[in-house]
Amino acid sequence: MMDYTERTLRKINGYKGVIVDVDLDRVSLPDGKEALREVVSHPGGVGIIAIDGDGSAICVRQFRYCFREHMLEIPAGKLEHGEDPMDCAVRELSEETGISAGHIVPLGSIYPSPGFCREVLYLYLATELKQGEAHPDAGEFLDIVRVPFGELVDKCMSGEIRDGKTVAAALKAKIYLDTQGAGKEI
Repeated sequence: MMDYTERTLRKINGYKGVIVDVDLDRVSLPDGKEALREVVSHPGGVGIIAIDGDGSAICVRQFRYCFREHMLEIPAGKLEHGEDPMDCAVRELSEETGISAGHIVPLGSIYPSPGFCREVLYLYLATELKQGEAHPDAGEFLDIVRVPFGELVDKCMSGEIRDGKTVAAALKAKIYLDTQGAGKEI
């Protein structure tokens, strides 16, 4: 296998933001030429697909400024510095929906956009849900929407839902439930 590793020659400039940092690096390519790479550093996050006893996924609908759209998504949030992803998942599910889960299964992690972003998203499946009071962060506005799980998967497959974490979590949860979770009540 050929080694296609690109090596950093120098950092040209950087931007330190509230959530992300952005660097512009000059790199050496495998063929000896040079190129520029923009790298967005993000603290990482979690996404939680919570499925209730009726088989509905607990989603949130919120406005996403970058795309100027209201999007249907799974509950999710940003990791705090040094925070364990499972702890973050429990916190975010509670904050956004008021739900606590009796059972949480890790579904692995994904790189949402590895062409330019260093974000890692950890995905979880939550079941045995107990409803409490939501307490979203200041400036966070969302509606809680229950969607039959099969319908959520169909919306992901049809392209109606294009949010990457929601698509990945729904499909991973479907495979998990069809195999490992077969016969278990959700």
